[in-house]
Amino acid sequence: MIITCIDPFNPDLKGITSILIVDALLTNENRSYTVEISRTSQTQNTNPEMVSWAEVSIKDNTGLSANLRETAAGIYQTDSLQIRGEAGNSYTLYIKTFEGTEYESDPCIMYPVQPIDSIYYAKDQEFSNNGSEVLDGIRVFLDSENSGDGKYLRWHYSEWWEFSVPQPKKFDYINEDDIRPVDQIKQVCWGQNGSDAITIKSTVSAQSNRIVKEPILFIASDKSDRLLIQYCVEVKQLSLSKTEFEFWDQMQQINEVGDDIFQKQPFSIVSNIHNKSIPDETVLGYFQVSAVEQKRIYITPDAIAGLDLPEYQYDCDRVEVGPNDYPGTMTFDNIYDSYTSSSYTFIEPIYDMRWNLQKLVFTKPPCANCTMTGSLTKPDFWIDIEPPAKK
Repeated sequence: MIITCIDPFNPDLKGITSILIVDALLTNENRSYTVEISRTSQTQNTNPEMVSWAEVSIKDNTGLSANLRETAAGIYQTDSLQIRGEAGNSYTLYIKTFEGTEYESDPCIMYPVQPIDSIYYAKDQEFSNNGSEVLDGIRVFLDSENSGDGKYLRWHYSEWWEFSVPQPKKFDYINEDDIRPVDQIKQVCWGQNGSDAITIKSTVSAQSNRIVKEPILFIASDKSDRLLIQYCVEVKQLSLSKTEFEFWDQMQQINEVGDDIFQKQPFSIVSNIHNKSIPDETVLGYFQVSAVEQKRIYITPDAIAGLDLPEYQYDCDRVEVGPNDYPGTMTFDNIYDSYTSSSYTFIEPIYDMRWNLQKLVFTKPPCANCTMTGSLTKPDFWIDIEPPAKK
């Protein structure tokens, strides 16, 4: 037999300096803006180190300036009343670290962005597991009239959905003589997720500026509980400069590079933030300046009922067990300790007609408590859509 193996490669990181990382976005939205500053670590497989005690400010071409306040380690925010982006103006980010090193971004023009005409969905399919599996679901699309100066666009979405766990915990077990109702049954929650994909488009070489049926996201109907009760997606359309579009395009290319060392290797991505004293110093990240338009839609099971989609099924065990299910002497306390130590959650008791305790019921925690994957707090904007009345 021929035996082959691959030895792990541990790169020598001696002499590699820590690199500043900046994540900053300024828009025309009426809110505070955030600048996140960190540094790469010289230790492998560790998170970046947050940069505190820096002086951070944003200035525009009219002379307006806003100083940012550190609200958490490495997180700096503006006062929402102090500055607001405006299309046509240019903005510059300034950073002075606690050690005195000064960084400055290139002036960035905020280009206008057109409103989103419509967001809609249709039945679609997507390949998974390297093309070995076909998923059925819906794909969300967008139409927009991209007229004017905005030739480069990026899209970001946020999604929320209402869901209900199938085996909610209704009782707490103290002992077999003390089983009491829980203070709150955590059955219905709202999940939330944000896009991590890079979705960009240029209309420079297109015959028309109009954006038609731009794919935003795909939801496999049988892979999550998103579409079981009510789902909402909000899409933001952001204007980009040519240089920022090139930045995101390079980021997209690097994200698409696989693990094969013979594929195209990652390349240095040029940032628009520079060390004022050492212009050649590498800085990671980008000061993003974008006008934003947004639109949201709701999707209910009734709306997609005619699409013939597979439905998500919760993978939840319901275990009903009592002392009579075991040989010898077994107490309810023994059963409770055994199952809870095996990552099960007690949810309710079963009594006979004379209110004698017969069995304890257990299930897996995510099936009993919706707060493990969501929040009990309904989003402020949420609108409950009533199902159509039955005829």
